[in-house]
Amino acid sequence: MHAHPSSRFLLNTPDVELWPARLLRARSNRDARVLSRATQVLRRKRDGAYLAAALPEGVIGLMPRWQREPGIDDALDLLDAGAPHATHAAAPDLPLSQVEARLAALGLDADDYAARTGLALVAEPAWLALAGLDRYRRPLWLTSETARAWQGLHAAAARDGVVLDAVSGYRSHEYQLGIFDRKRARGLSLDAILAVNAAPGYSEHHAGSALDISAPGEPPAEESFEDTAAFEWLTRHAADHGFTMSYPRDNPHGIVYEPWHWRYRPATD
Repeated sequence: MHAHPSSRFLLNTPDVELWPARLLRARSNRDARVLSRATQVLRRKRDGAYLAAALPEGVIGLMPRWQREPGIDDALDLLDAGAPHATHAAAPDLPLSQVEARLAALGLDADDYAARTGLALVAEPAWLALAGLDRYRRPLWLTSETARAWQGLHAAAARDGVVLDAVSGYRSHEYQLGIFDRKRARGLSLDAILAVNAAPGYSEHHAGSALDISAPGEPPAEESFEDTAAFEWLTRHAADHGFTMSYPRDNPHGIVYEPWHWRYRPATD
């Protein structure tokens, strides 16, 4: 039996994601009953709340007043449209207007930040493909092309006796904004946060074409990754699969050295 096409894709809007129900954990007995029969779940991006689920008989709400949620009409339209038919085609980009407004609310001058760092605003894709699971058994979402390239990279390393762990892939603008909100709530200044985190909207992870990679037993996102066999293998072979390390030492963007962060760039880039 073949999986339903919707079970292989994360469908994306600025406010709401449409997740394959089989990949989500129930948070209550009622959720469990609904999710057992659902194909997709409408999930609020800013906090991961389950808004509604698509069942054979129609859409069932999972929280009060879900129909009033910002962006719900766009999400329902996307639900009606279904999974993308051209699964190997590049997904169109979502608009950047909302993240631009949030940057202004943070007090961040986007033009000044872009000029200082050389980074550009990164749009989110309208859909992402399931590329397997990360080291924490979470779904790993990437663009379709990046997912295929990662699977090829992972398999090639395994043939050489090297295990590559995916730590994370796609992250939404809302996820990055949440990092900033939590750190500011702890009293950190905007400048202190920007010293270690890209501004919301400027992370390569938003595009679904970047991964943080580690090795078994190695802590995530640590410079010590450069001393592993996995990193040595990547430096010799990643380019053959279209991956490059985005932030080497003394990179022009002022971002700390990240030997774990690799981005897929098609040959036409």
